[in-house]
Amino acid sequence: MFDKVLIANRGEIALRIQRACREMGIRTVAVHSEIDANAMHVRLADESVCIGPAPAHESYLNIPAIVSAAEISGAEAIHPGYGFLSENARFAEIVEEHGITFIGPRSEHIRLMGDKLAARDKAIELGLQIVPGSEGEVENADEAEVIAAEIGYPVLLKAAAGGGGRGITLVRDEADLRDAFTRTQREAEAGFGNGALYVEKFLERPRHIEIQVAGDLHGNVVHLGERDCSVQRRHQKVVEEAPSPALNAAQRAAIGDRVAQAMKKLGYSNVGTVEFLYENGEFYFIEMNTRLQVEHPVTEMTTGIDLVREQIQLASGAPLSFTQEDVRFSGHAIECRVTAENVETFAPSPGRIGTYHVPGGMSVRVDSALYAGYTVPPTYDSLIAKLVVHGRNRNECMMRLRRALEEFVIDGIDTTIPLHQALIANQDFANGDYDVKWLERLLDSDD
Repeated sequence: MFDKVLIANRGEIALRIQRACREMGIRTVAVHSEIDANAMHVRLADESVCIGPAPAHESYLNIPAIVSAAEISGAEAIHPGYGFLSENARFAEIVEEHGITFIGPRSEHIRLMGDKLAARDKAIELGLQIVPGSEGEVENADEAEVIAAEIGYPVLLKAAAGGGGRGITLVRDEADLRDAFTRTQREAEAGFGNGALYVEKFLERPRHIEIQVAGDLHGNVVHLGERDCSVQRRHQKVVEEAPSPALNAAQRAAIGDRVAQAMKKLGYSNVGTVEFLYENGEFYFIEMNTRLQVEHPVTEMTTGIDLVREQIQLASGAPLSFTQEDVRFSGHAIECRVTAENVETFAPSPGRIGTYHVPGGMSVRVDSALYAGYTVPPTYDSLIAKLVVHGRNRNECMMRLRRALEEFVIDGIDTTIPLHQALIANQDFANGDYDVKWLERLLDSDD
């Protein structure tokens, strides 16, 4: 096992990793930008290293600075968290080349799944169904028109190197396709340095279902059930829950086993998430995230398994600490992503935190790096807290979440707590009757 781990991230996820390390007796090194010098993950780490100015490309995306920080601090491993460099295959390679362990999957799998076209091809090879669309990159608008006519409108134009809901354009009819193709290609080139696009059938009202997997370096792979991440705004997840209200026991067991077998065939190690669109009883592979997910606490609450601890152990070469038969699903969990945004305009709301009071009580968890007096910087992602609650069933979970949201106080900035209160009070959500466009329709109806 490692004696010291460097955490190449910030905010709540850096603190989450730090806590797991502390419970394992592992010393931690926090890296931070100049603007994050007083951040909670820096305050609680055993040691810290400033790696550059506030802009992410000069600090949290600065590979030489991060590797140098690991070397001077004597860290034996680097945990990338999520976002930033977590799915950068070259970063994983460089870390390993310097004799430091990368806490995550092999770089070959990061690279494979980071290329959406290659990932689709591999998914087919592994026996997973994909959404109907082009077999590979679409060279031009003429080819896109032919494919769209074959599979039928509406279609999505998607950047092969895209991610996080970016690089996606909906085209409802042929008249809009050419302009959309040019615009999306330009955006993909600017945003990802790769203008490659592919065409995919647009499913009208699917749910977003993802399967959590974990594998070791000895060929063992298990799944830890599904998460329903269908409550989204502009392809960004807002609320996640497990188990999904849309699936029955037979369906979740079948898709979980299918994914676990696919990942075993791939030779995947460490944790990862395979994401699907689910409609009319069919699961369509869309992508795989080769890292820890923002919403991993939902799975931890329903299985009792510490995924970050497992990640660290797996990276050290240890086998999985449990078998598929050991995984027991208990009750229901829901996570609300609280962001520093205005609920009317969704404009970012950085600023100084005044009163800060987190909810408590049985089965209530808050993952956050906030504290009273802390200044939320305008530089990074607006996620500031994750409220996760667990109940013996979905109704108990909903009641507990409603109560917890009422207790949650963050003064000084605008937050999306009122949005979550409205969502929990909505009858469609209470019935589990929603899809990936449900929230956007709801917000549009309020305008």
